[in-house]
Amino acid sequence: MKIALPVSGGQICSHFGHCERFYIYDVHRGSAEILRVSSLNAPPHEPGLLPGLLGEEGVDVVIAGGMGMQAQNIFSQKGIKVVAGVSPSSGSPEDIVQLYLSGGLEAGPNICDH
Repeated sequence: MKIALPVSGGQICSHFGHCERFYIYDVHRGSAEILRVSSLNAPPHEPGLLPGLLGEEGVDVVIAGGMGMQAQNIFSQKGIKVVAGVSPSSGSPEDIVQLYLSGGLEAGPNICDH
């Protein structure tokens, strides 16, 4: 399983489309062990571009602070789960992935309004 997080300044970005890069975590489904972490530089923001890019990377889950409905709908059409409303105060990107895998990740309201 692959989990992607938009990151800026070393923490989860509050706006999905304005991040510096994506951290992509390869996770063993059975043990929930992180096998590998890679980084993908984000292209300039263009509505609808990022879901296709992350889909090509084989991403299964995207965890973000805020994400517009257009991106959420495209991810849904591609069968990619979106968890929006995650605060940077939830911890480091790896902490957030571990919380998600353990079922302990709490998401608040999606802070993106478009």
